[in-house]
Order: sequence, then structure tokens, then C-alpha cells
Amino acid sequence: MADTSDFRNGLIIKFKNDLFTIIEFQHVKPGKGGAFVRTKLKNLRTGRVLDNTFRSGESVDTVRVERKKYQFLYRESSGFVLMDNETYEQLTVREELFGSGAKFLKESEEVELLLDDQDNIISVDIPVFVYLKVTSTEPGFRGDTATNVMKPATLETGAEIQVPLFINEGDLLKVDTRSGEYAERVKN
Repeated sequence: MADTSDFRNGLIIKFKNDLFTIIEFQHVKPGKGGAFVRTKLKNLRTGRVLDNTFRSGESVDTVRVERKKYQFLYRESSGFVLMDNETYEQLTVREELFGSGAKFLKESEEVELLLDDQDNIISVDIPVFVYLKVTSTEPGFRGDTATNVMKPATLETGAEIQVPLFINEGDLLKVDTRSGEYAERVKN
């Protein structure tokens, strides 16, 4: 058990029968009344952010978690197969835990699992940016240079994103896995 004086960014607490991480907090001492702590909490399962106020000194349940690096091996019908980088043990993780960025994962990419004290998977963190090769796209034509004109491109993982006209097949792109958007072209 901890109380509000133990709050720090990144602390994981059990709140409303779910796990939340503290994104930010602020101790407030008003002129009248008791002190309180204003917090922004992020739900680890859904990603939803909520604001909550705790009375100063209020008890909260903290949760011990462990972050472990795993290597993505391949996809199968039941989920994604990952390998522990230290023990070489393999496990299958449901696709829902990866979120929308899962379509950008390629084999041998490193991901980070957040595990609770009973080794249950709480969440999966994939890299924010990945580097993927364009496998197919239509060629851009000279003169088609109106601002922000985009065309579809298929990446080596099978994901399809919108890219600028100057991108060609075989180009290496930096892709943001959070939004699924093209970030930049990378020199080979």
C-alpha cells in the first residue's frame, strides 16, 4: 500500500478494478480546505486517459510490473509468436494487445512486454518508428506537384499507407506506428 505522497510519473496503480499508470500529477494546497492531488491516469488495457483527484494522504494500491524485451518471430492464427531475448522461450500473444501498429511489425523486430507479478501480459509496446521497404506503388508523374498530394503504397509487411508522389518501389520509409503515417524516406 502506498499513498499520494508516493506518486511519480510512470507509477502503476490499481484503481477502479483496473490498472492505470500515472501520466502526470500535481499536489494542490488551496487556501481553504484540505490538500489534494490532481492526476492524469492512463488505462493500461484500453489506453484511455482520465483525470482524477485524490485527497492528500489517500491510500492507493501499487502494482509491481516488469518490462521485458521480446523478439517478434512470426504471425499465426492465434496471435503473434514472440521469443524472450534472454531465455529463448517462445510465447503466443493475442493480436488485440498490439493495437493498430501491429500491421507494421516485421520479423525479428523487438517489442517490449509489460508483465505483472504473476507474469500476465498487461500491454505490448511496439517501436514508435519502423523502417519498411515499399513493395508496390504507382509511379508519380512530373507536374503532379500540388501540395500534399498522396498516393497509396504497399509495404513489405502488407500494410498500406499514403505516401508522397516522389516515393517509388524499393524505397525505404520511416513509418510512425502510432498513427500509421509516412514519416520520411530513408537513404539506403
